[in-house]
Amino acid sequence: MRVISGEARGRPLKAVPGQTTRPTTDKVKEALFSMIGPYFDGERVLDLFAGTGGLGIEALSRGAGHAVFVDANMRSIEVVRANLAATRFEAKAEVFRQDAVKAIKLLEQRGAGPFELIFLDPPYAMKNCDELLLELAARGLANEDTVAVIEHESGFEYGEKIGGYERRRLATYGETAVSIYRSIDTEENI
Repeated sequence: MRVISGEARGRPLKAVPGQTTRPTTDKVKEALFSMIGPYFDGERVLDLFAGTGGLGIEALSRGAGHAVFVDANMRSIEVVRANLAATRFEAKAEVFRQDAVKAIKLLEQRGAGPFELIFLDPPYAMKNCDELLLELAARGLANEDTVAVIEHESGFEYGEKIGGYERRRLATYGETAVSIYRSIDTEENI
């Protein structure tokens, strides 16, 4: 695993020891960012199931201004911090060890939103990213300018619409699928 492009291009990223995480492969990451970017200009990013932090770090490397990393697993949090240090993005990041639902409430209380880019890449057994996106929107952490990226197993499909968001792209890479959602009111396509 490595940073694909931008300021930290080529820097290796640590993996979380054991079988508890499933890092996004470089191939999927490269395809994903070519669909949503490929580069950014100061956007706020939420990496809700951070794992290694690879998606949020890639966004920072490509010009995002600030990223919030959330994961419930202590080993993941340690790896995210190590990867932020290796890429020198600590000053542009906040890291929270927290369950996703509790983290959403905490971020709302802190006035952290809205985020322009949200990554939802939970363990494949979790199939509630639609509910999480609705919760993020209800709490002001996602709005009409938000791009939400849901990574899920290819055998499962989220709906065309999730509340005020519409799926703009669905791409499959073997066992992995990526669904990209944007506000129904936004004319910009992805």
